[in-house]
Amino acid sequence: MSKLLDSCLLRRLLQLVLCSAFSAVAIAVEEIGEPEKDELKFGFIKLTDMAPLAIAYEKGYFEDEGLYVTLEAQANWKVLLDGVIDGQLDGAHMLAGQPLAATIGFGTKAHIVTPFSMDLNGNGITVSNQVWEAMKPHIPVVDGKPVHPVKADYLKPIVKQYALEGKPFKMGMVFPVSTHNYELRYWLAAGGIHPGYYAPHKGDTSGHINAEALLSVTPPPQMPATLEAGTIDGYCVGEPWNQQAVFKGIGVPVITDFEIWRNNPEKVFGMSKEFTEKYPNTTVRVVKALLRAARWLDENNNANRPEAVKILARPEYVGADYAVIANSMTGTFEYEKGDKREVPDFNVFFRYFATYPYYSDAVWYLTQMRRWGQIPEPQSDDWYFEVAKSVYLPDVYRLAAESLIEEGEMQASDFPDFGKESGFRGAQSEFIDGVIFDGTRPNDYLEQFQIGLKGDDVL
Repeated sequence: MSKLLDSCLLRRLLQLVLCSAFSAVAIAVEEIGEPEKDELKFGFIKLTDMAPLAIAYEKGYFEDEGLYVTLEAQANWKVLLDGVIDGQLDGAHMLAGQPLAATIGFGTKAHIVTPFSMDLNGNGITVSNQVWEAMKPHIPVVDGKPVHPVKADYLKPIVKQYALEGKPFKMGMVFPVSTHNYELRYWLAAGGIHPGYYAPHKGDTSGHINAEALLSVTPPPQMPATLEAGTIDGYCVGEPWNQQAVFKGIGVPVITDFEIWRNNPEKVFGMSKEFTEKYPNTTVRVVKALLRAARWLDENNNANRPEAVKILARPEYVGADYAVIANSMTGTFEYEKGDKREVPDFNVFFRYFATYPYYSDAVWYLTQMRRWGQIPEPQSDDWYFEVAKSVYLPDVYRLAAESLIEEGEMQASDFPDFGKESGFRGAQSEFIDGVIFDGTRPNDYLEQFQIGLKGDDVL
């Protein structure tokens, strides 16, 4: 009898433990709650790094969260941003600089936030065939191939020759607050070529003050045609529009952003602050779906990338040939025609905690805005931190991640240690010029550059 009672008691205790465990999961999921808004429209630009949106849609991850999403390509980054601001879009694949610039009032003023970073790397700089032929004599060669990374030092003689002939050297980038603008400027300045200043306080938003190379906006899908027409001499853009130049034989990608700043943050998923406050459950569920999509894109050493390329090649997404997209999405990158090299991390969607919205990533973008005059006045370190924390939402990300962990969909090791995470990456040194970036010391970082505004500089 005693053994029977012990056995019953043991079973009852086990039931209580199991019920308690299941209840904890139920409570965690219940805390997120049902989506307050379940029909959503998200915008994107036709680039391969919109992939998490396409995969979340195609694999049913949005529907698993009770969300019925429409994805809609946008004409350009300004139209996309305006759509989020005026509520025509509930969220969008955005340039990392867009939420920050809008929030501080450079361009359209609006409080835009991001709970999710979409990817690392993914861009390249391409020059025309004519410029490439002029650069080649200056570039070191090993085994008949140019030594990479190709620095802007090798472009400088060509830019000087243009100036002697009275011709402007023109390059395209996709938007004034795009990663592409800052990466192109970083590369040029590291090679001693001044990319110009902005002076919004004086009504000058051209970015051409003191410029030795004139940078202008061209929408990503139009980059190859604009280069072919001779309107620009080169450009910085995301894929597949560098590889498109190779396939068409109209230009040569000289460097990837992976070589300018290894594992740099690229796009984010942007939403209005008003949306996230009005629909908090919906917001967390969107992040959950995007996290699953990002994981799918990188899992098993990119084993799913060929399938992803097939999806992205469809006209409703990127709409480029499979071979063009695959050239970079599957772990390689072709520079000069026939010079294809292994770049396994050219596109990263989940590895290295790529999806986490680090405050330090936001700080880097803000330092570049200050460096080139988009932030015209000096700012304290605390100002950079306050702006970063008003735009990047790691708390929302954490809710989504912990829900996926409790559901058994993901593991704690997939994410940063939330109990210890400060939101600031450690000091980063893998830049083309060797300058070290410490996100906790933005003004000290700016002091390291020979070209660019810093300290009390005001134009």
